[in-house]
Amino acid sequence: MGTTKKIIILDYSELKKIVNAHKTLGHRIVCTIGSWDMLHIGHLRYLIKAKEQGDVLIVGTDSDRGIKIYKNELRPIIPQEERMEMLQYQDCIDYVTLIDDIDEQGKWQYELIRAIRPHLFVAIPNDYSEEQVENIRKYSDEIIIVPRQAENTSSTEIMERTVKKHLETMLSKITKKG
Repeated sequence: MGTTKKIIILDYSELKKIVNAHKTLGHRIVCTIGSWDMLHIGHLRYLIKAKEQGDVLIVGTDSDRGIKIYKNELRPIIPQEERMEMLQYQDCIDYVTLIDDIDEQGKWQYELIRAIRPHLFVAIPNDYSEEQVENIRKYSDEIIIVPRQAENTSSTEIMERTVKKHLETMLSKITKKG
């Protein structure tokens, strides 16, 4: 049984040393960030596309605290440790880390990409404001925007549909009893 190359690394200085070693070997470093809540086919297709852009894929996972700030108090559904572990098992991902540098206003501080300075940062359309894109450009050589990989699947929509169906079922049962 071999060792897995996919590693969860929470310490950015340790990750920076690993990335620098990869860069010395001539590897192209790709980075992307997301919440990865309720991992679905669109996430996996996106991560495979990101990996195709280089040699080493580093995936940042938004912290539970950060997601609550910029999505809502009901999110995430899956705790950060489990989301990172699910990502660790994906063949296209080399390293997973936690993103918890969101201030109370929901503003990202760019600590991961400042530390590792990836060759390429991958995002989906409208994920980042113009100001954020300019800041990302300061710390990575290039940004690639990849279209959404599952037009009919989104974690938010799955959750909303599920809750709506449950509420409709509960209401119909209450109505039948009354």
